[in-house]
Amino acid sequence: MILRPATPADAVPLADLGRDSFCAAFAHLYRAEDLNAFLAAAYDPAKVAGEIADPAYSHCLAVDEGDGRLLGFCKMRQPSAYAHHSDAARPMALCQLYTAPDATGRGIGAELMDWALSHARETGADAVQLSVWAENLGAQRFYARYGFAKIADIDFWVGQQRDEEFLLELRL
Repeated sequence: MILRPATPADAVPLADLGRDSFCAAFAHLYRAEDLNAFLAAAYDPAKVAGEIADPAYSHCLAVDEGDGRLLGFCKMRQPSAYAHHSDAARPMALCQLYTAPDATGRGIGAELMDWALSHARETGADAVQLSVWAENLGAQRFYARYGFAKIADIDFWVGQQRDEEFLLELRL
């Protein structure tokens, strides 16, 4: 596996992997109309392409060295949209950290998290913030291993459905 930045040619595979990963983990929680509205907005290839081109975002892709298949990715944003929940001066958001549903458990998430924390430090962030579904205990344990701690309760909307989320932060 290699880690590399996203390019404009990655917009469709990134959108596909984001949608597939989200659905594998959470599709069963939502009504079809809510899920479809969310997916159309969040994983539209044109939106993903715009984020790749936007200097506020940084994407790191985990790619299979053999066949070039996208195995996972993380997306970061500076400044964090959650900055108002913290007294950190330059918090960066870890917006997404996804692995392909058939590639979980292979250390890809850990490699991407290591990249994300290194990237945040290199760009001068003093904190990394992320949101996690209140009932996603596995993800919460993963983030706790890195030292993330809850700083707020927030909402996450999928269509018309509101999910309770935890805002976590790691001070750098």
